[in-house]
Amino acid sequence: MLLSVIIPCYNEEQVLNETHARLTDVMGKIGMDYELIFVNDGSTDRTYPILYKLSQDDAQVKILNFSRNFGHQCAVTAGINHCRGDFAVIIDSDLQDPPEVILDMLEIQQREEANVVYGVRKKREGESRFKLATAKIFYRLLNKLSDTQFPVDTGDFRLIDRKIIDAFNNLHEKNKYIRGLISWMGYKQVPCYYERKERFAGETKYPLKKMVKFASVGLMYFSKKPLKIATWLGFFSVLISLIYALIILIIKLVHPASFVIGWTSIVLIIIFFGGVQLLTVGILGQYIGNLFDEAKDRPEYIIQDKVNF
Repeated sequence: MLLSVIIPCYNEEQVLNETHARLTDVMGKIGMDYELIFVNDGSTDRTYPILYKLSQDDAQVKILNFSRNFGHQCAVTAGINHCRGDFAVIIDSDLQDPPEVILDMLEIQQREEANVVYGVRKKREGESRFKLATAKIFYRLLNKLSDTQFPVDTGDFRLIDRKIIDAFNNLHEKNKYIRGLISWMGYKQVPCYYERKERFAGETKYPLKKMVKFASVGLMYFSKKPLKIATWLGFFSVLISLIYALIILIIKLVHPASFVIGWTSIVLIIIFFGGVQLLTVGILGQYIGNLFDEAKDRPEYIIQDKVNF
């Protein structure tokens, strides 16, 4: 039995030695053959030199070095595409998800004979109230809008078996929302509850802008309901305009002398209908943009170097 551990990295020079040490310690306790696949996602600091030195000292360390920064989900995808394990664990390098939880995941997998064991955060240390609140809202909103139900308060930290790995490698979407795709596959998926820690060092690689983009991919790729919302907004705006026209007609007939057309009402109507139209066009644009990315059929990532493969 072989266990693959997939670790995406972007500018993580401050944590890599500690991450390697803790993962190696955990692998020693498991007693399985293993490989540590570090995916360097176009880092601009000393991440790659540090990883390369680790790979020279430890044959279990393997490196996929991207030609540039392609993004976290592409890095995870590359790790899954290249892993050889009967099982694979996806874990970030910042040690917010404790490597020691892998032991619990393996125990749960064996007991439940599960295909997926996904980490559920009971507590999240070192994160702002804003991030906690927005994450909570996003996961619940996505469940409301999507045809597929996703576990809430989860990330990509999970254990997957070879059936899931093979099924994932047959998916050819370009903008992947990996936790959503794994949930969509089905099979037996069970939770593993843990407390998420504060970053060991360094800064978060998911600022607000990236969080919004990530949420957009998750929403647009797993739900057609925004299109339905745009349609209902169109019907609603037409209904409002008909009611408003009827009110004007009645006032004109009942009190023709007192009826004065005001510029305020005209401006408000223009703003309302303009907003509805722009919102609808924006939603359509998001879906068309996704279709454009898929139609180009470019590779999700480009690997510059492979080490110890």
